[in-house]
Amino acid sequence: MSSSKQRDYLFDNYKAFLIVLVVIGHFIENSYDNNLFLTTLKWLIVSFHMPAFIFISGYFSKRKLPFRVLIQKLVIPYLIFELLYYFLYVVIIHKPTGLYLMYPKFSLWYLQALFFWRLLTPYVKKIPHYMIITIAAGLLIGCSTMSGNLLSIPRTLVFFPFFLAGTDFDREKLTLLRTRRNRIVAVILIAAFTVFLILNPYCRTVSPKVFYGRYNYHFLGQTLTEGILCRCICYLIGFVMALAVALLISDRKTCYSYIGTRTMAIYLFHGLVYSTIKGCSGILSDVHSPAESMLLILFCVILVGVLSIPQLSTMTAAISDIRLPHPAFSKPRLRDILSILSAPYQDPFYYSRFWWVFH
Repeated sequence: MSSSKQRDYLFDNYKAFLIVLVVIGHFIENSYDNNLFLTTLKWLIVSFHMPAFIFISGYFSKRKLPFRVLIQKLVIPYLIFELLYYFLYVVIIHKPTGLYLMYPKFSLWYLQALFFWRLLTPYVKKIPHYMIITIAAGLLIGCSTMSGNLLSIPRTLVFFPFFLAGTDFDREKLTLLRTRRNRIVAVILIAAFTVFLILNPYCRTVSPKVFYGRYNYHFLGQTLTEGILCRCICYLIGFVMALAVALLISDRKTCYSYIGTRTMAIYLFHGLVYSTIKGCSGILSDVHSPAESMLLILFCVILVGVLSIPQLSTMTAAISDIRLPHPAFSKPRLRDILSILSAPYQDPFYYSRFWWVFH
């Protein structure tokens, strides 16, 4: 049987759809308050796009990887792109920043979180009722007064249940659910949620950041009771919307299926484009009319197409395949590495310390 027949095009198509939403969601961040269309679109996107992406990541992470491989596939790309962002901010955008490796820049939190999810999942799944426990952790982290985005801890905990659900997911169950009746129900649910977002004034008084997973309840202007209840609703919406869209996505090979195999490159490089445009001009905040909104969305779709060229995917794959000295990332040295990463970047010996750990 050929490899093309073995591919699951449903997930390729779903990932292609999601990466378009990721790019659109970022590019309308500065203008979604400017008109009702962008406001509704922003709420729709953030309600499920990351839960669905993380769920799929979990589905394809059923196999336990050695610690060394996780470092190679996730930590090394993270460090390299952190450096790229740092030089972009300092040299091109002239944005004051530091090389804070424990505090991921822009969308790089996902690489950091994915590393911890893959590292911890085999151990967490040995705990009885682990799904309930991880959901409780996601709710309780919102009570924390933790400042900053240290190691992406809030997002890592909040979205962990979606990753775990993906590792437990049976593809055959989705096939059984993809009936005509269930697809009609899915369309009705999505349409009803969209109408609710349009007509409910609550969405104009509350920030869609309730879905981001990064911010605590105090930052969102919520009491602990309101925040926990709101996050429970966000969990429910995330799971339901992700499933509803999965029922509607085509499972056949399409002209855009290949994009689903190149989402990592698109995810990593679109942030550099976004940060450059945002840092060098105010055009992303000056989108008001429906025509301007549609032009911005069209630009995002074209950008996804441009960033899906094979050369960029080959580059990200090459970065993930960088060979490391065998003893460099043995588990006993993890403490040394974390100690270095947590040191102030102003330390004159900051960079030289890497040499001593890796040799």
